[in-house]
Amino acid sequence: MLNFETTVQDSKSYGDLTLSEVEPILKINLRSNKREFSTKIGKLLSIIPPIEANTSSSNEDYSILWLSPDEWLIYSNNKISYEQQNLLEENLFNNISNTNQGSVTNVTDHWVMINLKGSKIYDLLSKSSPYDFKNFKMKKGSVAQTLLNHTDVILHNIDDNNLNLFVRRSFSEDLWLWINDSARFL
Repeated sequence: MLNFETTVQDSKSYGDLTLSEVEPILKINLRSNKREFSTKIGKLLSIIPPIEANTSSSNEDYSILWLSPDEWLIYSNNKISYEQQNLLEENLFNNISNTNQGSVTNVTDHWVMINLKGSKIYDLLSKSSPYDFKNFKMKKGSVAQTLLNHTDVILHNIDDNNLNLFVRRSFSEDLWLWINDSARFL
């Protein structure tokens, strides 16, 4: 993992809305169209990748987001050491990529994860997203890929009024500034 300066320097609160970057945590992209893939991931991580569109699976340590019929994003629910990250990535690579079951790509430095909490989350997101959040906010574990202020994002509904937003690092500062500017007027 690279040693980088984050674009999001602090957490902000605007009434009942709290915004903060989650410290760099492990994020791994998985791709496979093999039938045995889910079983292998289940054995390695004690969690089965979701097969239903726009859903997720979680356990105490990891969350797996469905991105497409043959693509998932794994992220750690807690910060883990660099050594643990390397061991997990190596274990996945050896059991998935080396056995031609799929591909494993560490995207930890590619995505910035911002946590949004509070009752005004969906008011904020609706200001600049074409996505209809009606069903998304009612279903814990929902995943959506949409635009927010012309920026591609992945949203993961963790719980009532609590979600993680993934944005590419190169767009994170711009999106963070827009989120803060828009949140002040809610």
